[in-house]
Amino acid sequence: MILQLSMASIRDYNVAEQLSSKLEEIRTKLLDQAMGEVLNGRVTELCQEHRRYMNSVLGTCFKKCKEDETIFDMIKTYKEDLKEKTSLQKEKSAEHLEVVSEIEDKEHHKALLFQRIEKLKKDQAKNRELIQSQNKANKDRLKKLNKCKDIFQKPLSLEIKKIEGEKLQFVFRNISHKDPDMAHTFLLQLDAEDVYHIISSDPPLEKISHLERRLQETNNFSAFLANIRREFVALHSGAKTA
Repeated sequence: MILQLSMASIRDYNVAEQLSSKLEEIRTKLLDQAMGEVLNGRVTELCQEHRRYMNSVLGTCFKKCKEDETIFDMIKTYKEDLKEKTSLQKEKSAEHLEVVSEIEDKEHHKALLFQRIEKLKKDQAKNRELIQSQNKANKDRLKKLNKCKDIFQKPLSLEIKKIEGEKLQFVFRNISHKDPDMAHTFLLQLDAEDVYHIISSDPPLEKISHLERRLQETNNFSAFLANIRREFVALHSGAKTA
């Protein structure tokens, strides 16, 4: 059709104008078509490149995630290991404190034991001194009693016996005219403070407490023995009068 128009109206200005317009339109369409094809091919290529890039990025990210997971696992394992070691360290610290406390307790008990030993040594030394002092006092008292015995044995018909329990028994005879061999006795004890105590008398004497108190006040043992004998004699004299 274009060829027909060209041939029929080659000299017509309007026809030439229309032809030129048609040719431009055709050229534009062809250009558009060519550009479209080029663009479509480029877009496709770009899409493919973008797809390859994204796949590469995803692969890298996946690999990185794997590495991160490995790192996270390592961190988790490290944390668990650190927690376990911390727990063990706390247990060891507690055991150490317990051992230290036990050692301190033993040292404290050891110090107390040494103190007790020293106190026992001092007490033993005091006891030895006290025993020595008491032995000396007993010897002195024994000498005194032996002296009294020597003095009063014949005049008072007195016999002194040491019996169990650190007691002394005084036996008087020649009290009763009817029975001179009849024994009149009393038990005497001296305590740690050198105080005399009359335990008993046979036969019983009413004034025994008074005589004991008088002896404790005066410590005059000779007068005490004379008074005891006098009371035994008075006891028989009263019985005879009655």
